[in-house]
Amino acid sequence: MIYIVIFSILAITGLVWLFNKISPFKVCPICAGVSGTWLWLLAAMANGWLSVNSYQLPVGILMGGSVVGIAYQLEKRLPENRSPLIWKTIFIPLGFLVAYYLVLFDWMTFAIFLAIELLFVWLYFRLASHQPKNVQVEKLEKQMEKCC
Repeated sequence: MIYIVIFSILAITGLVWLFNKISPFKVCPICAGVSGTWLWLLAAMANGWLSVNSYQLPVGILMGGSVVGIAYQLEKRLPENRSPLIWKTIFIPLGFLVAYYLVLFDWMTFAIFLAIELLFVWLYFRLASHQPKNVQVEKLEKQMEKCC
């Protein structure tokens, strides 16, 4: 069973790597390999094609990796006045809850935690744009406007 998971990750990673060679937009091959694998395994479990007991643990592990990967990718886009530690401390545990209830097929609880996670992401990024600017930054901006 774990060999199917590993093979799937490697196969999808390789296909996406090849796709990136001809495509104008790039996708992280290993990210696609991991997320693509847990997506198809989850779908197969939900439809009864694979045993939930056999694949639930590997799917959960892969989903956890995706949560951490998403957190780090979004961290790169954080506004400068936002703490990366606070970001990860809230985003990752919420993401684990989302993944946990998804792998259990508890749709209502999954939807609730997904909504909370999305609200947090929106607020963390949105509220940052309304924060007052640093006084030094404002001063430099005014000097640059006068300069040119």
